[in-house]
Amino acid sequence: MMQILEQFNGLNVLVVGDVMIDAYYFGKVERISPEAPVPVVAVKKKENRLGGAANVAMNLVALGAKPTVCSVVGNDKDGDDLIQLFQHNGVSTNGIVKSDERVTTVKLRVISQATQMLRIDTEETKAINNKESAELVERISVLLKDADVLIFEDYDKGVLTKENIAQITAEAKKNNVPVVVDPKKRNFKHYHYVDLFKPNLKELKEGLNIDFDAEDTAAFEDSIKQMMEHMHLKHAMITMSERGVMITDGKTFNYIPAHIRKIADVSGAGDTVISIAALCFALKLNMKDTAALSNLAGGLVCEEVGVVPIDKLKLTQEVIELGL
Repeated sequence: MMQILEQFNGLNVLVVGDVMIDAYYFGKVERISPEAPVPVVAVKKKENRLGGAANVAMNLVALGAKPTVCSVVGNDKDGDDLIQLFQHNGVSTNGIVKSDERVTTVKLRVISQATQMLRIDTEETKAINNKESAELVERISVLLKDADVLIFEDYDKGVLTKENIAQITAEAKKNNVPVVVDPKKRNFKHYHYVDLFKPNLKELKEGLNIDFDAEDTAAFEDSIKQMMEHMHLKHAMITMSERGVMITDGKTFNYIPAHIRKIADVSGAGDTVISIAALCFALKLNMKDTAALSNLAGGLVCEEVGVVPIDKLKLTQEVIELGL
């Protein structure tokens, strides 16, 4: 495993999907507004962080890889701020398309004394238009020539559509670039012929519009087999929170139990898992090693508060301690 972590360094990864700014206003409440019965937050600090698919890019940087983000953002100040954040954090923006018809997604959280008081979302969730989609696919087609793996990171904000998913996947196949997917409900069944499909248990049930007892192994595996046959998937990996992860090629089902941890926050764990899994697929690792390392990393970030990328040093130390 130690050699694997070293081999992550310098891998070129395309992250295709919905990027956003996670904005925070930190302050203190000392009075109620005279205008309405609501608290007044006196803001002491403002902070912008990379969110959505951008957090996957941050995980990749932390792991030593070289990510390029491919997305559509608004031709606005928030879009400029987002691009500056990428550049400041060492993420290439060569795949970013600016749109005059969309706004850049911003999720603003107002926090007082460690309590979230309010969240304000600025976003456009309808599908990008044909012109924007064509420009995005064109940029990705060029970037794929130097890519080691492509990640679809879908947040249902409209950048990914049935049509451009098929086009981008076909271009990746032409260039022999493996494709891994972190899906959401809207496009769940549109990811055909990909190398790894990674929903969590909730997304699996919603995407297939079925319900089953997660403890019923036969029903669980049967639903995955049907999904893989219908969508022509090479591999599927399901993250199951405290149950760990399962990875399969449709024939062999490998279950990796979760490590016992003090969970502080599960936010962003899926982003870490898909980042590790993508790099493992770029290196053509076997299923068990891919799932084991992804599971370990996903659990590690759950010990941190808030959405944070993986700490490669901590991951390396855990690999040594566990003798992986």
